[in-house]
This record gives sequence, C-alpha cells and structure tokens, in this order.
Amino acid sequence: MSSPATAPTAPNNLKRIVVASLIGTTIEWYDFFLYGSAAALVFNKLFFPDSDPLVGTLLSFLTYAVGFAARPLGALVFGHYGDRIGRKKLLVLSLLMMGGATFAIGLLPTHATIGTAAPVLLTVLRLVQGFALGGEWGGAVLLVSEHGDARRRGFWASWPQTGAPAGQLLATGVLSLLTAVLSDSAFGSWGWRIPFLLSGVLVIVGLWIRLSVDESPVFKQALAQAEARKADRTAEAEKLPLVAVLRHHWRDVLIAMGARMAENISYYVITAFILVYATTSAGVSKQTALNAVLIASAVHFVVIPAWGALSDRIGRRPVYVMGAVGVGLWMFPFFSLIDTGGFGNLILAVTVGLVLHGAMYAPQAAFFSEMFATRMRYSGASIGAQFASVAAGAPAPLIATALLADYGSSTPIALYVIAATVLTVVAVAAAKETRHRDLADVALPADVDRTTAAPAADARTN
Repeated sequence: MSSPATAPTAPNNLKRIVVASLIGTTIEWYDFFLYGSAAALVFNKLFFPDSDPLVGTLLSFLTYAVGFAARPLGALVFGHYGDRIGRKKLLVLSLLMMGGATFAIGLLPTHATIGTAAPVLLTVLRLVQGFALGGEWGGAVLLVSEHGDARRRGFWASWPQTGAPAGQLLATGVLSLLTAVLSDSAFGSWGWRIPFLLSGVLVIVGLWIRLSVDESPVFKQALAQAEARKADRTAEAEKLPLVAVLRHHWRDVLIAMGARMAENISYYVITAFILVYATTSAGVSKQTALNAVLIASAVHFVVIPAWGALSDRIGRRPVYVMGAVGVGLWMFPFFSLIDTGGFGNLILAVTVGLVLHGAMYAPQAAFFSEMFATRMRYSGASIGAQFASVAAGAPAPLIATALLADYGSSTPIALYVIAATVLTVVAVAAAKETRHRDLADVALPADVDRTTAAPAADARTN
C-alpha cells in the first residue's frame, strides 16, 4: 500500500499531467526533427553551397550531430537543478530555449547572404537546441512516472514518449505540405523558413499548458526529507546528484546507455537517413519519402502506448529485447523494400521499423525512471539517456551517409544497426527487472545500495 503522501495522483489530474508532458515533448521534438529533415533536404544547398552534393549533405548532418553533442551537457545541468528544485521549472526553461533557437533558425541568413558566418550561426543555434533537449526528456518522463502508480506506470510514462513520433509527424507533415504546394525554388528560397517560425506559436501553447501542472508528490516528499536532513546537524550532508549517481548508480547509467544504442541509432536511420537513401539510391522523390515517414510516424504514435501497457504486464526487459531483436532482423528487408522504389514498399519498410522501434522506446521512460532514487533520478535518467545519444543518434545519419558514399550499398548500414542491437540486448540482459518498483522509496538514495533493497520495494507494490 502506498502511504497517503505518495498515493497515486487522481486519474483526471494524471491525464492533465500526461497531456502537458506530451504537448511539451511534441513541441521539443518537432523543433529537433525539423532541423534533421531540413538538413537532409535543403541545408546542404543553403549553408554549404560550395561542396559536392553528397559532401554537402554530410556537412549538413554534421551540424545536425552537433546538437547531440550538447545534449549530455543539458542532461548534467538540467538534471542537477531538476533534482534540486523540481522538474516543472526546468521543463518550462527547456521549452523556452528550444523554441527560441528554432524560431531564430527561421530568421537566419544563408551562406549566400553572409558567407561562412551562416553555418557558424546555424551550429550555435543547433547547440542550444541540443542543450535544451538534453534536459527536456528526463523531466517530462519523470513528471508522469512520479505522478502515476506502479501498476500502470509503463503505459502512462510511454505517453511523453509519443512526443517523438508526434513531433516527427508534425515536422514532416508541415514540410510535406510545403514541398507539395511550393516549387523547389520557392521552398529553397523562403518556404523552408515557415515551419521554423511556426515554432514560436507552438511554444506559447506549450507554456500555457505546462505552467498549469503541479510538481510531482514523490519529489515533494523527497525534497521535504532532504530539508529535514539539512536541519539535523548530525545527519550526513546530501551529496550532489551527479556525485550520488556516479557512486551508487554507475552500473544503471551504463545499462541505460547500452539500452539506448539500438533504439537511438535505428530511429535516426529509419527516419532521417532514409530521406537521403531513398532519394539518392532508390530514385524516390523527396515528397514520396516524406509521405512515407509521415504515415509511419502516425502508426508509431499509436503503438507506443500499447507497447508501454505490455511492459506493465510482462516486464520492461522482455518488451525491450523484443524490439531490439526485431529491429536487427528487419534491417536487410528494410533496405530491400526501399530499393524497389515502390511507395507501398517504402511505407511498409518504415512502418514496420518504427513499430519495432516502439517496443524499445515505449518502456524506456518507466524503465530508466525505475532505476534511480528520487533525489538523483532526473540526473541519472538524463545522463544515461543523453550521453548515449552522442555515440548513437548523433553520428547515425552521418555514419550511414558516409558508408553509402564509400560502399554504394546498404549492406554496411544494415550491419551497423545490427551491431547496435547486439549491444542493446547485452545491456538489457544485464539489467534487473524494474516493473512494480516503488518510486517513492526515498529512504534509498544516498546511503543504501538500491539492489539490496529493491525486493522489499517490489514486495510493497505487488
């Protein structure tokens, strides 16, 4: 039984919190993915015009990867203050930073106007995006995880995860509409700016909703206990969240990083690199490739909560491994279907890939949240997730494009993704099952090894 202080949030309030987190993450991911799509479609010409087309695409994806490099720093800073002062304040700040940077990209002069200063400014704004997103993910999933109960945590915590396909859907949908109604010259001249400027409107809506939610009761309880310990002069001083994570949860951080490899790499190969591969190797038009990603992202959005609910029934690890193995097995059929050039086959390739990806992405929010104690949870979950993105999602389109340029074949790219799935399966196999773990067990943090106390926490929630 949960104590009154940590009783599950009322259903109506929980739904409002889920909506607030979902809308915020949707806007954040819209901004982030919009850059990725624009990098594949137009930034090579607008900011790197003196390069060979494929080299220009590589340089464009390099600025795309720079955003990932800033995400660990965002995870450290936002994680520290999120564990100290609360999740909500940091989520508002991350939304403002991401939206402001995206809006500024829409106003940015191109290489033709200001020369080499254009890609430099583009890179700086991309760094701001990455820094903000590094802090967004952990806070959004924790706000939902800590309000819900253990029995359905996988389902409810998976909803902020749907912000990724929702943002992809929104970004790809806007780009697809613009490329359909505008000529290539009009889109390259000014049309590409519209979706970036639209971010300003979306941020206002997101702030209005996000400011209406309350801090999680689990964090409030942990904060109250921390304040009580401070008042007790005989108690040991509370360690910084980062120090506590590295001391007590270093194994969990490594597991989270390994779990992210296949999930992150496969996603960016399936949704970002495909815009390069389908148009250059399979002879598919930009519009056709965008439409395929658009349809697949809609299916992805629907299946994520279903995978999250399944993880509540059979556990986080089995669902995660199922997704990793599935993605690895799908890679060769994935590229074979795209090579046919048929629109139906393209949709099938991307949709199946994202459905299998969802089996990893859906339980990830609850899985990572359940690994860490409350006063270091924002830091632990964010560090594990975002440090992995530097080695996984950041270079994925870049590596895939380079492999295509060097070998002229999809085989090395498929093997690259398969290698990542092997790492993920090993990492998840080394983890403990976290389903039913009590997030309110704040007596655990600084002085008790969680692995010895976990069975008691599990017993209380069963």
